[in-house]
Amino acid sequence: MPINLKYKCETVMDMKIKDKPQNPPLGGGGFKHVSYLWDDAIAASMAGDEVALLVYRSNLLGADLRLTNYGGGNTSCKAMAKDPLTGKEMEVMWVKGSGGDLGTMKRSGLAALYVERLRSLKNIYCGIQHEDEMAGLFNHCIFVPIDIGMASKAPSIDTPLHGFLPFKHIDHLHPDAAIAIAAAKDGKRITQELFNGTVGWVDWQRPGFDLGLKLKRCVDENPAIRGIMLGSHGLFTWGDTAYESYVNTLEVIERCAQFLEDNYGKKRPVFGGQKIQALRKEERLQKAALIAPVLRGFCSNCDIARNPPLGGKGAIGHFTDDERVLEFINSNDLCKLAPMGTSCPDHFLRTKISPLVLNLTPEDDVSITTAIKEKLQPLFEAYRKMYADYFNTCKHPDSPAMRDPNPVVILYPGVGMFTFAKDKQTARVAAEFYINAINVMRGAEAVSEYTSLPRQEAFNIEYWLLEEAKLQRMPEPKPLSGRIAFVTGSAGGIGKAIAKKFAEEGACVVLNDINRERLDSTVQEFEKTFGKDIVASALLDVSNEASIEKAFAETALSFGGVDIVINNAGISISKPIAEHSIEDWDKLYDILVKGQFLVSKKGVELMRKQGFGGDIVNVVSKNSIVAGPNNAGYGSAKAAQAHLTRLLAAELGADKIRVNTVNPDAVISDSNIWSGGWAEGRAKAYGITVEELPAYYANRTLLNETILPEDIANACFAFVGGLLNKSTGNTLNVDGGVAAAFLR
Repeated sequence: MPINLKYKCETVMDMKIKDKPQNPPLGGGGFKHVSYLWDDAIAASMAGDEVALLVYRSNLLGADLRLTNYGGGNTSCKAMAKDPLTGKEMEVMWVKGSGGDLGTMKRSGLAALYVERLRSLKNIYCGIQHEDEMAGLFNHCIFVPIDIGMASKAPSIDTPLHGFLPFKHIDHLHPDAAIAIAAAKDGKRITQELFNGTVGWVDWQRPGFDLGLKLKRCVDENPAIRGIMLGSHGLFTWGDTAYESYVNTLEVIERCAQFLEDNYGKKRPVFGGQKIQALRKEERLQKAALIAPVLRGFCSNCDIARNPPLGGKGAIGHFTDDERVLEFINSNDLCKLAPMGTSCPDHFLRTKISPLVLNLTPEDDVSITTAIKEKLQPLFEAYRKMYADYFNTCKHPDSPAMRDPNPVVILYPGVGMFTFAKDKQTARVAAEFYINAINVMRGAEAVSEYTSLPRQEAFNIEYWLLEEAKLQRMPEPKPLSGRIAFVTGSAGGIGKAIAKKFAEEGACVVLNDINRERLDSTVQEFEKTFGKDIVASALLDVSNEASIEKAFAETALSFGGVDIVINNAGISISKPIAEHSIEDWDKLYDILVKGQFLVSKKGVELMRKQGFGGDIVNVVSKNSIVAGPNNAGYGSAKAAQAHLTRLLAAELGADKIRVNTVNPDAVISDSNIWSGGWAEGRAKAYGITVEELPAYYANRTLLNETILPEDIANACFAFVGGLLNKSTGNTLNVDGGVAAAFLR
């Protein structure tokens, strides 16, 4: 039946998914290890539209991470469509394009190709040594319907794997349960016995044109099979309809998972049994927070003998103490399995050749930075040498230059797993993929012996020229990519504007405020705008050292450390000296001066652990320079903040930590400063009404401008954005021009 090209595909996230199946397969018993999410009513609304059903099926499969990992796998369908030039009905294959994720894929994420043209490429294929050249020819097979008005997604390297198979609907997934068998030493025999010959086997080969031909040959020689296991890689399954393919996929994976469950612990304890005892949850998090900035420093510097460049970007971290991770890192088999690396290409590309296992015990004291760096430095040097040796041994004449030799995955027995990458999402996904790899090793060892990719095959994947081309197409990083910003008082007003500006420029931001309700609201807003990966938060009282300690620990656990500290939290009290109480005075100095001191002190501690500098920007005030009536407490506290900036700049230069001041004036919009009687106090001092204050402040400036929170955010960005990396101890006034506040 012709495809309804005007159907607007939704993702599963837009639909109501029922937890229980209407038509459970497996004799009515349903599934134990996978989720059956098919909804007959939703599917019926797409009847006759195979592309819509493909998107629906893909979203269902991607919604269950036991079936495939984030961004992994691909699906396809073949259906008849009218050629826009000839008007003839032609067979077209719709397949997930390069990049994207099955769970959230929409119609725009599909590549469409003429099946006949794609298959005709076999006639000009000159052998595996020319395989990469074939990928460029996929574009000559692209089908673009006129009435969709949407370009085809770029075809992925897996396109011929789908195109050469004769089936209407095909799923290619990377389920841990199947890969455990595919990566087992006896995987081929196990597959044959487990499925009684109904699932074929193709030995490991890098994805591409040649592998597509091998899949076709397997089906030609075994026409009755329901799927193919790819050695050390994944699974292909199919059906005549979207539903048949979906159920077939679930049933094959279910059987693999049940087989593994039946064998866990039967031959020997899982991972050889427990070797060490994990710390308690609270202790694990405490230790992880202490060591994370040290690890981040090592992972952000490719050459320990030299300091990182001034203003250099760091790796962003992720930490997990998931029970599956703890079982593996605390086991007797850790030292045997970890160096072997992963098997599935999807796992390997995100987790690197192998993890780094720390030479620490759970009981080791990691609070003394110098001592812990001395102990870990040889470990990182050895890892970098191992990686360089791997590169130099396996490289080809046309291989790209060696990339970052630092580990992505770091395992701390008894504590947990750290991952470091260019951004939070990449680090988090790397952790998820290594957990997938742990599941694979666990299963393979239960039924046989785990085998990983040979080093040369791993290199051929990692430094594949097609992968390199994909990396080269990535957008340029934003100015604050790879940097972590801790902004006090960022639930509203100036602080919120600063955090927003930094997030827009690529930073990970840690929002904090003393007001929980206000903070939660801002976090929700930021997550909606920027996504959950770049936002963390901590309830913070800047005058309380324990609160600061906890907030920075949460920052280290969330992102690995800190690069930028913005001291913005503030309070204002405007009274004549006769009415100014000692309680007012103490409150001002506790929040403004003591708070800036304590937050800076802790921020410096983390920056020094990392070892590649950083920025502290203190949001002070024009009042630190200009004397005015009814302002003794506030003005003097602001003056103390300004001088503390200069003192720290003088002290921290050797650490490449820049300390600068931004002086706002009269920023009224969304500011808590104007509550608590401040507006009334300033209006009284100037002999005007509160309503007249905004115009009064604007009119007294040389530029006759109202100052907004965004103006202060821009000034802070000027200091930390890279153009002023050699500037410290300076002050930038953002007040519209107040002559009395000129520094010289």
